[in-house]
Amino acid sequence: MKPGFLILLFLTALKITAQEKNSVDFKHLQAEVTIIPSEAAVKGKLVYTFDVLQPTDTVSIDARKMDFEKVLLNGEKIRFFNDEKQLHLLSSFEESEANSLSFTYTAFPKQTMYFINTRPEGEPAEYQVWTQGQGKYTSHWLPSFDHTSEKVEFDLTIFYENEKQVVANGLLQKSEAVNDTLTRWAYDMEQPMSSYLVAVAAGDFERVEEISENGIFMHHYFPRGMEDLVEPTYRYSKEIMFFLEKETGVKYPWQNYKQIPVRDFLYAGMENTGATIFSDIFLVDSTGFNDRNYVNVNAHEMAHQWFGNMVTATSGEHHWLQEGFATYYALLAEKEVFGEDYFYWNLYQSAEALKQMSDSGKGESLLNPNASSLTFYQKGAWALHILRELIGKEAFNKAMKNYLEKYSFGMVTTQDFMAEVEQVTAKDLSAFRDDWLLQSAFQGTAALESLKRSAFIRSYLEVAAQKPLPIESKREKLAEAFSFPVKDRVGEEAAYQLALEDPLEVIDLYKKAFDSNNLSVRQAIAFSLQRIPQQLKSRYESLLKDDSYVTREAALFNLWMNFPQDRLRYLQETDGQQGYLDGNLRTLWLALSLATPEIPQNLKKEYLEELSGYTAPHQRFQLRQNAFDYLFQLNAFSSRNIYDLLDASRHHNFRFRDFARKMLKQVLKMENLLPEDKALLEQHLGINSQVQN
Repeated sequence: MKPGFLILLFLTALKITAQEKNSVDFKHLQAEVTIIPSEAAVKGKLVYTFDVLQPTDTVSIDARKMDFEKVLLNGEKIRFFNDEKQLHLLSSFEESEANSLSFTYTAFPKQTMYFINTRPEGEPAEYQVWTQGQGKYTSHWLPSFDHTSEKVEFDLTIFYENEKQVVANGLLQKSEAVNDTLTRWAYDMEQPMSSYLVAVAAGDFERVEEISENGIFMHHYFPRGMEDLVEPTYRYSKEIMFFLEKETGVKYPWQNYKQIPVRDFLYAGMENTGATIFSDIFLVDSTGFNDRNYVNVNAHEMAHQWFGNMVTATSGEHHWLQEGFATYYALLAEKEVFGEDYFYWNLYQSAEALKQMSDSGKGESLLNPNASSLTFYQKGAWALHILRELIGKEAFNKAMKNYLEKYSFGMVTTQDFMAEVEQVTAKDLSAFRDDWLLQSAFQGTAALESLKRSAFIRSYLEVAAQKPLPIESKREKLAEAFSFPVKDRVGEEAAYQLALEDPLEVIDLYKKAFDSNNLSVRQAIAFSLQRIPQQLKSRYESLLKDDSYVTREAALFNLWMNFPQDRLRYLQETDGQQGYLDGNLRTLWLALSLATPEIPQNLKKEYLEELSGYTAPHQRFQLRQNAFDYLFQLNAFSSRNIYDLLDASRHHNFRFRDFARKMLKQVLKMENLLPEDKALLEQHLGINSQVQN
């Protein structure tokens, strides 16, 4: 029997680790980490400082599938055991302070740290490296602590390729070349945080700097060559930072604030302490800003710097203290930017989703640790909105300030928050607790009463109530919705109602809607008017020039479908337009060109080559997905595309991976598959089914 197995039995018999008994308090980490993207590897030397609060036999650090050497406690060798999940230190630990634990380690992380090659196969690799610790555990690349309660001051020194940018938590003290290949980046933090908030991003980035009105240094990163997208992408960042500090009454708690857009990110964004990483799909120009801007994600992740990063929930039962709070404060910040109508429209939309979930019997308590994102984020935001109205803005803000200051850099529960609220108000909050924190049902009636305080919502509901009425009964009301000044969502609802009628009977209303020049109204027409009357043709064609890539995309497709004789003209007018970074306009243009008989075959060959090239692994996954979709619709999958789809079925982004796996089954049904491609797919799907079974 191997000695390691005996130690494992010993550890299992203990059943609990030192940290679980609150025996040890880790204070500080000084880490020197070398990232080797070509090997998808991490090597490091770590020095942890910790206090022993009471005697214990074992101290453990979470570390997934790592190799350790030179493990020293206060400079002396110590017995240790590595069970592939944790590094266990075995000794008779007595009460003491400032103990030093040092070791070296090597890891080949399969998750949490991602190595993205942005160059085509056959060219020298160009990597983006980034981390995503929440839900995936930082302990896959850095020995640390999966439980949020162990807060540590992390000072990271990263060694990475020369001529690249490396971003991490804290203040950059120095970056200097150490040899012909590596540069050393030293970052310092001043306050502790949970391990899931540790972040590193590295690659071919540049940055711009600005200082918010409250004196916070803000660093906005962008991929080299995308300077034109910086201002629209980071628009209102300074204003959001200033607003959040003013609204909470608590100074921004970290040394600076950095934002880094990365390729193929798992989510919209992640609030790593002082260093938000977000999906580069939010990099937009001024036209893209109108439909897919970064403002909401920006505000949400920035609000987390207070709610979640500085004050952290003790467990999943109190997760709404992070997500609900960040969602609500982001919405308050957006209200300052986009106005009150925007604020109430977003509350209305989330109320509709929550009411539908509740009515279907799937409602969830905010204190359910297994609740959905809709509950934690949106129901949590609604609870705060109702509480703010119930006790008043002044009392709400005072309670929030007290709460943040009392529990700064610590752990909290829902009761901790409610206790601070109760201290500043004489109101009985038991009904609020029952209705908004404990009940699974969404309080739709109370939400509606709150929403009706908005004149905009009342106007919207009046127009929405017209939907079942015959056109002659509501013609005047719909015309009013298109009159200056047009309320975006009110006019939009009216436009969608026009689509329920024979377009020839409402030509006058369509003309009024078009001529309102309201972006939302015109976009609603682009989406909903499928059969375009000749009388509206010229107006509908004007949608191709709207300041919205989404509107242009819908308009191009519908015009191409409705007027075959003008297809070449529409394609000529829109040639060269990319749209967003997912190529929404370009991929549609290529697909339509390939389906247009008048396009010469030599050009079609070029277009098919371009569209097929967008499925390659070095392309961002959103562009790949669009290309796969169109190629499938055109029945134009090549062997190369099938190999790319197989690669996509193993992608780290779970949404894209699921899309690819479903499409593989559809591609297998294509009649023009080559025998060898069909055999490859059958083998792949057969292996997958065996694994799943």
